[in-house]
Amino acid sequence: MIRNTARFGAAATLGVLAALFAGPALAAGPAVGDAAKQATNWHAIAMFVAFVSLTLGITYWAAKRTRSAAHFYTAGGGITGLQNGLAIAGDYMSAATLLGLTAMVYTTGYDGYIYMIAFFVGWPIILFLMAERLRNLGRYTFADITSYRLDQGRVRTMAAVSSLTVVCFYLVAQMVGAGQLIKLLFGLDYVYALFIVGGLMMIYVTFGGMVATTWVQIIKACMLLVGGTLVMVLAMSRFGFSYATVVNEATSLHKLGFKLFQPGALLADPVNAVSLGIGLMFGTAGLPHILMRFFTVADAKAARKSVLYASGFVGYFFNVIFLMGLCAIVIVGTNPDYFEGGQIGGKIVGGGNMVVMHLANAVGGDLLLGFLAAVAFATILAVVSGLALAGASAIGHDLYARVIMKGKATEQSELRVSRFASIGLGLVAITLGILFEKMNVAFMVGLAFGIAASANFPVLILSMYWRGLTTRGAVIGGYTGLVCAVVLVVLSKLVWVQVLGFAKPIVPYDQPALFSMPLAFLVTIVISKLDRSRQAAGEKAAFEDQYVRAQTGFGAAGAVAH
Repeated sequence: MIRNTARFGAAATLGVLAALFAGPALAAGPAVGDAAKQATNWHAIAMFVAFVSLTLGITYWAAKRTRSAAHFYTAGGGITGLQNGLAIAGDYMSAATLLGLTAMVYTTGYDGYIYMIAFFVGWPIILFLMAERLRNLGRYTFADITSYRLDQGRVRTMAAVSSLTVVCFYLVAQMVGAGQLIKLLFGLDYVYALFIVGGLMMIYVTFGGMVATTWVQIIKACMLLVGGTLVMVLAMSRFGFSYATVVNEATSLHKLGFKLFQPGALLADPVNAVSLGIGLMFGTAGLPHILMRFFTVADAKAARKSVLYASGFVGYFFNVIFLMGLCAIVIVGTNPDYFEGGQIGGKIVGGGNMVVMHLANAVGGDLLLGFLAAVAFATILAVVSGLALAGASAIGHDLYARVIMKGKATEQSELRVSRFASIGLGLVAITLGILFEKMNVAFMVGLAFGIAASANFPVLILSMYWRGLTTRGAVIGGYTGLVCAVVLVVLSKLVWVQVLGFAKPIVPYDQPALFSMPLAFLVTIVISKLDRSRQAAGEKAAFEDQYVRAQTGFGAAGAVAH
């Protein structure tokens, strides 16, 4: 029987894996965080050096093109729908997608697939409700949309604060995950790994802007899709490419038996499961580094194509992961070489999240293992670069240019502030990564999703669709969602017990979205309804102009010649 000691219980699955999927915070979980440094993988290092060399060359090329704010923030609007779809998929599919979810399928079977579906259903929301209006109304950041007809200073400040909160929590989790994962896969020391990731991130964003970041994400997405597909095909060839054969052998070996294909621990707590699903669905639609990708295309049609392509790539890869997890039950789970002490059913070498790496080694040898390890490193770089750019745009464009300088900043000064902000974010990320090395930071990405779903999404969707939204309602509602999400996570088991050391959590649920998102909507709507000021009347009247532009794109910024 398969006995994976990294197996997740109900609470751990809901709390920790939410962080795992969203980025390399995977390494904050017990399976990777406790793993010892492994022997140096020279295949992986060689492929990683090749990847870094290629992307640094792209950054050098991009730096020559990044002379304006439009190119720095949005690549001049010159990215095609297919390219942007790949970049979005590259920004979204993380190392945890490859490692954490394959391990979850290996351990819990169908629960892993249910978990993937919760992420996937967020994309139709973006496709049908947001993509077109995002492109038509926005310029550089989603705050352009929320403040379109509202008070620029107050709304942009709220949007920038929530965006930076999401970015910082996300970045810390990425950096801790990066250090632990790279220590495990490459045999490098934790601190060295942090400086490598942070340094490359600062180079990509500071010099290449969105052009370099986009191509890093595209290359990484292609590597991930090709590597995952190759492992899956080679693994399925062991079973004559018969899904029925895989299922029969997996269920006969796994301790869950046929329950492997029934919902299990993930749905044991319905309230937590629903809250998790809401956070994943609507949090995706509120993540600043995902939203700003829709400003990189020429028009609304290309924005819709971006979502369609991204949905296809992500959905395809989820199915690849599911098949790899099932194949690993048979191929990895019956090979004593992949268990510590050669005891089948014992602790997996390197931790439970290394299942897919062992599968790659079993079907493709050290070369394929090295390629997947390089993909994991490339994934981290792509994700942190997107986050850093989103944070830099919030500081440079929203806070400095629009709030502090009230729209009077020169383009050169705005770019300079954004570049310094990206360097500052990189240094902060490295420092916090070192400080949080020994802590379980899974709650940070869970909190990032909760804030995105509770503070960003309600205000964003209401600003696009509801005439009655006012500045007062948007600001109070946004801050309410942000504070409520933070408080609920702090009082949950993830922080109150595991981080602060108290015996019992005050809030029994790990995910805040079920409570904080409806509260944010309610407060925003009620405050807006009660606002009878002259400013509020003018904001409601301005909705007509916004509606026309949202539907037609008339007046929207087009692609910049390049």
